[in-house]
Formats: sequence, C-alpha cells, structure tokens
Amino acid sequence: MVEIAVIGAGHWGPNLIGSFHNMQASSVRWVVDRDERRLEAVQRRFPGVQVATSAEEALGDERVGAAVIATPTSTHYPLVKASLGAGKHVLVEKPIAASAKEGVELCELASRAGRVLMVGHVFVHNAAVQQIRRYIEDGDLGQIYYISMVRTNLGPIRTDVNASWDLVSHDVSIANYWLNAEAMSATAYGGVWINEGIEDAVFATLEYPGDVLVHLHASWLNPRKSRDITVVGSKRMLTFDDMNIIEPIRLYDKQVTEDRVRPGLVDSFASFRASVREGEVRIPKVSIGEPLRAECNHFLDCIESNSSPLTGGPEAVAVVRVLEAMERSMAEAGRQHRVEA
Repeated sequence: MVEIAVIGAGHWGPNLIGSFHNMQASSVRWVVDRDERRLEAVQRRFPGVQVATSAEEALGDERVGAAVIATPTSTHYPLVKASLGAGKHVLVEKPIAASAKEGVELCELASRAGRVLMVGHVFVHNAAVQQIRRYIEDGDLGQIYYISMVRTNLGPIRTDVNASWDLVSHDVSIANYWLNAEAMSATAYGGVWINEGIEDAVFATLEYPGDVLVHLHASWLNPRKSRDITVVGSKRMLTFDDMNIIEPIRLYDKQVTEDRVRPGLVDSFASFRASVREGEVRIPKVSIGEPLRAECNHFLDCIESNSSPLTGGPEAVAVVRVLEAMERSMAEAGRQHRVEA
C-alpha cells in the first residue's frame, strides 16, 4: 500500500485523488492546496484525508511514499525537487518543468535518489494511442509521411502558460511516442487576443527524422472541441478521433501508387484519379479504458517493480525542448528553430 500526498486540488487534482484513493495498491493520506475552500470540498468528498495549505508537513510524513503534483507549471520544479529530496516517488502533471534545464536537473535528482519520476502525459496511456503505435511499429501504415494533429476547445483559458504549453504538449508526447523519436526542428506561429503575451492559438510544424512532418493546431479559442489526428503513410492512412469513445480509430486502405510519381504521367484529372487507390475503411475494435486510471496504475507498478515509466523524466524533457523551440520560433515570426539537445 503506497500512501500518497496529492499537492494541488484545483481543476485536475480531484481526479487524481479519486484515482489513487482507497485502491488496492494506494491510498491518499494528504491533500495540499493553498485554497482552504478547496480543502473543505476535498474533506467532504474524501472523509479522513488529512489536508494542509503547505506541502512541508505532508512531505515530512514518513508514511507518505509518493507525491502527486497537480499545480501550475511554474511550481513544478520546486515541488518535485522538494519531494525527491524528502525521499518520495513523484508523479507530476505535464509539463515536467518550465524549462528543459530544470527538467534535466529533476531527472538527475530522481536517479541519484533511486526514486520514480513520472510525468502525466496521460494520452500516451490511452488504449487507442497505444494501438496506433503498434500499427506504426508493425509497418501496417508503411513509411510515415506526415501527421496532422488538431486540439481545440472554447476554454479553459489559461493565464500562466500559453496554448502550446497547455495543449500542444499532449500532441508532442503522442508524436514522440508513435515515432519513437524526438523532433529535430520547429516552426510556429501564435496568436494573442485575450491576455497580453499569452498565445491563445498556435499553429506549428515539427520535423522528425526520416522526413516526417507533424503539423499542430492548438487553441482554447475555438467553438468546437476537437481532438483529431490524421496519420498518412505510404501503405495506409489512419484517423484518430479521441472524442469518439466507441470507434476512435479508422484505417483507410488508401494510397498513391508508384505511377503517381512518374514524370509526365499526371497530365489530366483522369490520370491523377487513376494513380490513387481507393480501398476500404476498417474500424478496429479498441478496448475502452480509463487513461488516467491506467496512468495511475502504471505509476504504482513502476514503484513496485523499480522500473522506468512510459512517460518518465527523459521523455517529458524531450517534450519541453520542443515547446522551447516553438517559443523561440513564435518570437521570431515563425522562423525555423532547431530543437536543442
């Protein structure tokens, strides 16, 4: 039984408390938040859980084996550092820290302390996302040409980070996981309308090894909630709609034949149509699960087995490096920037 201190009881914190509390392998002992009204709500919902407005007492409790952190990005580094220093395993919400430099330091601290450091890139724990990774690894789609990712909604509008740190971080973690690689460069544009200096919408293109392009559109200023991804390969194409919980994946047996690229062939609409193969659409069955519960179980499994998490510190730092490259690109009106190693 792992006793847990959850630090942060705001938007996402109660979901984490509910996932870890009174499970077979874990229980929430402490909940920490600066807002006493939130703590009162926690106590009504989870009687018996101890509460505090400062993390010091919870981290000083020797019965606590792990800290789960769901606070603003700017607080991640000091809270993770303090938790590791107190000998706790740590699950921190994405991003790991406000800079890659801070993230690398936290990884080194976790390694020296012999503690699990995991980051809440929850979509990597989605069963459909994991199934798509298997399609790519098994070569079902052929050579990957590009991935188009759209993540939009009307709100919640953040004031601490922009849309790339809030939303694009999800899709970068997915792309890195699917391609088993890290982005090499980023070109990004951002629009600022609501709060000065904070981009509400971001359009970006990432370059990956093997000439793979990943295009990103993220916005919290959109009338429709979308989580749509298209993967285009040389053999097949695929779409993933995370809003469709019953049939999220569609496999398209479509491709452009080799004749399509022969010089001089495409001289009419008819010849262009002839060079495109239109196959059937297949909707594979996907086991419906709860990504957050899967993430929490994975964290507990890693503690028990002393193994590296699927979304560990190094994987999370790779995401932050991309976000930093996007920041530099947006500051220079879309100039391409290398992702610094």
